[in-house]
Amino acid sequence: MGCEEEGSSSNHPELAAFVLALRGTPVTKLMLYLCVNQALLKVMKRWVGEGRKAKLIGALDEDILWEAIKELRKRTTAGAATFLVNVNAH
Repeated sequence: MGCEEEGSSSNHPELAAFVLALRGTPVTKLMLYLCVNQALLKVMKRWVGEGRKAKLIGALDEDILWEAIKELRKRTTAGAATFLVNVNAH
């Protein structure tokens, strides 16, 4: 993760931490992810809900974003809820 050709925005480390949290939580358990990064929430919002037509091609951090989407799909298939909550910590 984090190779320049794959994408390396300032949001990349936050997405990586999110993927690690997803992978570390059993897919059958509810997950509450507390986040201080509004940009992460904004990026992930594009990929949830019905009828979304977002494309990964050319997206910043598409490599790590794809990993997050795959993990979220596993959780959705298993019927587990995943909540991302913004926490104002500054």
